Amino acid sequence: MALGGLVAGIALLLLGLRGAATALAVARTPAMSLPFESGVLPTQHAVSRFHVRWYAVSVLFLAFDMEMVFMYPWAVVVAQMGATSVVEMFGFLAVLLVGVVYAWREGALRWA
Repeated sequence: MALGGLVAGIALLLLGLRGAATALAVARTPAMSLPFESGVLPTQHAVSRFHVRWYAVSVLFLAFDMEMVFMYPWAVVVAQMGATSVVEMFGFLAVLLVGVVYAWREGALRWA
């Protein structure tokens, strides 16, 4: 039984190493090393800089995303937890509102 487990472990190790070698292999042709752009050659470098406005947009997105992540489970247990959970949620929403006000002040909501 132990010999079968050893053989299976070695086989899995070799398969993993082969998979890693295949995944990390250097591209044989220059076209294979280009980023995928729906069949079109890229017009700019893949690591180009973004305008600073997009960072404020990402902060705004994360604020609303985290709000939903915490509000769905909270909505399930709010009746059982009582008034303290309502106060805690309003505190959490106040912190998120600070992020929204910051994004608004930075002009993340203006697209013109």
